[in-house]
Amino acid sequence: MKIGVLGSGGVAKTLASGFLKHGHEVSIGSRTPEKLAGWAAENPKASTGTFAEAARFGSLVVLAVKGRAAAEALRLAGADNLKAKPVIDTCNPIEDAPPENGVLRFFTPMNESLMEHLQREFSEAHLVKAFNSVGSARMVDPHFAAGKPTMFICGNNEGAKKTVAAVLDEIGWDTVDMGGAEAARAIESLCMLWCIPGFLHNQWTHAFKLLES
Repeated sequence: MKIGVLGSGGVAKTLASGFLKHGHEVSIGSRTPEKLAGWAAENPKASTGTFAEAARFGSLVVLAVKGRAAAEALRLAGADNLKAKPVIDTCNPIEDAPPENGVLRFFTPMNESLMEHLQREFSEAHLVKAFNSVGSARMVDPHFAAGKPTMFICGNNEGAKKTVAAVLDEIGWDTVDMGGAEAARAIESLCMLWCIPGFLHNQWTHAFKLLES
């Protein structure tokens, strides 16, 4: 699969490297592509460029930027380059403020998620929430004694979710589909829960697991 990754931070680079490891073609884009020079030197099989170039390249697109920058990144990627494509939204609406007793602050209200906002603006893209409730160290090929961790996803397009679930299965996750875009309100909030052990106890390598009887 051709995968375009939007972002130049740790999550973007981790996912891009992981997709390469699993045999996919990857193009990673940034507002300032020169930021990717070091990563490109270590990953010569991938291409680097702008957000628009990466989005145009991918049959699957991954949005991996800060929450405040998410809408602008998609605008720079270009609506036409995202049209009818699955877009994995890894972003969380984290406010630029310190946590309170380990609890992050969000800039979205309780009854609206960042992904819903993005889906309304980019109505012809097929957004799927994923990768927002685990640290980058465990995003690809996570290994836990208790077995595969759970990745909660949601989105309005069934075909896009199936595509994303197949990728998640390939890189070591059990996928649980929580329904339409409204479920992103709950899935984004898992970021808050995931971060509390990190802020309070410096524990950053855990993941969630849904147990079913």
